[in-house]
Amino acid sequence: MISTLSKKHSFDAVFDSQKMFRLILDALSNPARIVDISEYAAKLSGGRPAFLAVAVTLLDNEVSFNTCGEDELSDEIASLTLARKDEIESADFVFVSCPDDIENVIENMKCGTLSAPHKSATAIIRNGGAPACRMKLSGPGIDGHAAVHATRTVEYAVMSRDARNYEYPRGIDMLFVSDNGELFAIPRLTRMEAE
Repeated sequence: MISTLSKKHSFDAVFDSQKMFRLILDALSNPARIVDISEYAAKLSGGRPAFLAVAVTLLDNEVSFNTCGEDELSDEIASLTLARKDEIESADFVFVSCPDDIENVIENMKCGTLSAPHKSATAIIRNGGAPACRMKLSGPGIDGHAAVHATRTVEYAVMSRDARNYEYPRGIDMLFVSDNGELFAIPRLTRMEAE
């Protein structure tokens, strides 16, 4: 059995996905930690290989996704994962390449219910630019507080999320992925404030 996705990609659908999944779990479990997925992104071709590495790891034919109008990315993800395309309001995963889309996406993403908080969506956001502000994180997986240097994209996304005032335990998880393969997670229960 050949486990690579296609001749176009050298990403191994079994072994590389397992390693990627562990890295994503590490980032979600330790919100102040940046993990490096560049080794796996390099095995995928296309305009957004880091997005594709996350998609191939987390998506399958049981879930839905949205790419905020990026048709080429959408077609590539659908082809690689067999996940179905859906509207932002009902998608399980939303890939955001443009910072201008963040507020609209977060306002419209599903955030679970009080009895089923796990039915919320995950935003995968392209994180570009240099760190521009210092933020303080608190919540599960963080001993007290953790200081991080965040980009304006991260700051804006968290501010947009917090503006929704989710009732505990509702919310959305966010993965920030840079073009060079750095992944940073802010789970739904992690709080962030400016220092």
